[in-house]
Amino acid sequence: MGLLGCGLAAVARGAEPAVTVTQITQGPNHHFFGYIGQCRTIPWNASGRYLLALQTRFQDRMPGTSDPAEVVLLDAQNGYAVRVVDQSRGWNPQQGTMFYWNPEHPETQFFFNDRDPRTAKVFTVLYDLAADGGKGRRIREYRFDDSPVGNGGVAQGGGYFTAINYARMARLRPVTGYDGAWDWTEKAAAPADDGIFRVEVHTGERRLIVSFAQLKEALRGVVTRLDERHLFINHTLNNRNNDWIYFYCRADFEGPAEDRVNVPFTVRPDGSELTRHEVFVGGHPDWEWGPRIIGSNDRKQVIYDVVARKIVEVLGNREIFPSAEGDIALSPDGRWFVNGHRAAGACRFTFLERKTGRVLRSPPVSFGQWKDGPLRLDPSPCWNRTGDAIAIPGIGEDGTRQMFLVKITGH
Repeated sequence: MGLLGCGLAAVARGAEPAVTVTQITQGPNHHFFGYIGQCRTIPWNASGRYLLALQTRFQDRMPGTSDPAEVVLLDAQNGYAVRVVDQSRGWNPQQGTMFYWNPEHPETQFFFNDRDPRTAKVFTVLYDLAADGGKGRRIREYRFDDSPVGNGGVAQGGGYFTAINYARMARLRPVTGYDGAWDWTEKAAAPADDGIFRVEVHTGERRLIVSFAQLKEALRGVVTRLDERHLFINHTLNNRNNDWIYFYCRADFEGPAEDRVNVPFTVRPDGSELTRHEVFVGGHPDWEWGPRIIGSNDRKQVIYDVVARKIVEVLGNREIFPSAEGDIALSPDGRWFVNGHRAAGACRFTFLERKTGRVLRSPPVSFGQWKDGPLRLDPSPCWNRTGDAIAIPGIGEDGTRQMFLVKITGH
């Protein structure tokens, strides 16, 4: 037996409430949702019937242009039966294809990234399950031939998404990019025509709201060897109010840790108020309310106010959260906060009830051999819409990468 019995529910015994873990997908194919559930990245549609996932036939290498993954729905009302609806060539094992249900039509419409098999140019797809009398189809593709970018985060209130260059990411931070994608910035260290784009969902209009050239100037005097460093962006995080975006400007992440550039910024969705933050709030942050974002600082789980530019609250302590830089997510209603971290060969999840301070811990879920590198399996907790369960990736007893449901019961 492994850390968790394949297909069975494991229960954290003790005083109620409890946490259960159930494997909901099975091999021989691999199944995973992808990105962390920060910024209400929710696998479930509005009614909770369907979960989005990718289905693949390998997990031992990065995918290329000729390696499509199947876009599938898991039917929660029918034993999580798998239904294939499309495929994507814009994906990787850590982030999936940046699935997001459309906040304006969360029952039937969702976004995912793709790339053209002929040109290798990345683009974003909007798919509608209700189209063509319920058969479902792509109702829009957001293609930009001169500077192809993909979804990096849908505005929580809907209306637009932030888009970034996944080909540049593949070159500078392979774990987050799409290997073999077409990159118009390959020779540019800080291009003026790349950075964070805002794409309007309804019209398809796009504009650059932050350029690497701007970021380079904001880093001048702060970063050494600035003119030679190739900058890239991770985590374009839209807050709950649709009025702030938090992101990291990075460089040299494939070299020694002490030589990396890793600087947090905020910007308004219209491109105004670009701000470099001196207080470093790291890990994989998630927004709380308004200008408050949750992340890590000095090994503590903290809340940072991006307007006041100071830490305003500490969540728990190091005993409760042994790895504040783990993958985190705040439930849609803000009641529960979860931190996922690795320990002793497994991913483990700690739940904090914000109002009462009650702490719950999950049983371990194996990540197998996939601890480091571009193929690593991160904890990646993603809340459901009712705020009582998360979907996570894990390794089943047959060695395949599968999805698990971690549920809070009796609360």
